Amino acid sequence: MVTESTDLIKEYLEHLALTVSAISHQEISAVVQVLFIAWRDGHTVFLCGNGGSATVASHMANDLNKYTIVAGKPRLKAIALTDNIPVITAWANDTDYANIFSEQLLNLANSKDVVIAISTSGNSKNIVRALEVARELKIITIGFTGKFGGKLKNLVDYCIFIPDDHIGRQEDGHIILDHVIAHTLQWMIANEGSNLGDKT
Repeated sequence: MVTESTDLIKEYLEHLALTVSAISHQEISAVVQVLFIAWRDGHTVFLCGNGGSATVASHMANDLNKYTIVAGKPRLKAIALTDNIPVITAWANDTDYANIFSEQLLNLANSKDVVIAISTSGNSKNIVRALEVARELKIITIGFTGKFGGKLKNLVDYCIFIPDDHIGRQEDGHIILDHVIAHTLQWMIANEGSNLGDKT
């Protein structure tokens, strides 16, 4: 039993390493550039997701707000639409669960803001609805998704795929994206205007 569990652990971690190494650096770099411009121009980044992806949205909002701080520079503004439970339950109860993110965007978002929609399947109704509203509001849209992207991939301006069939490893990939992006943004903000070039 111990040997079998050890083999499963080894298999999972080795597969995860292969998955992470296969994520497109170009897709990540494009997203970093969008978020850097949002910071530079004072726009807000909104994040949304369900279940495990909701925790990624909250975690990434935390990292974008705090990890990217550079003394003497403006701060990046990020809001996780997953975090206001009274608003979420009000829209779900009074209308439909599909509206829990889109209705918040109608309250909070402005043109040229950014939405990061996180969905392993790419087919969550509330994610699709949020992206449709974002398009109407002229908001820049980013998707973090799984291997195939579902409906999401055709609704976003930028998309990062996690090339793995396993939902757990897809979610692992999304939290790694959070840390890579926040780390790179912090460097870019610190060196903005320094002529050091872009190392994304």
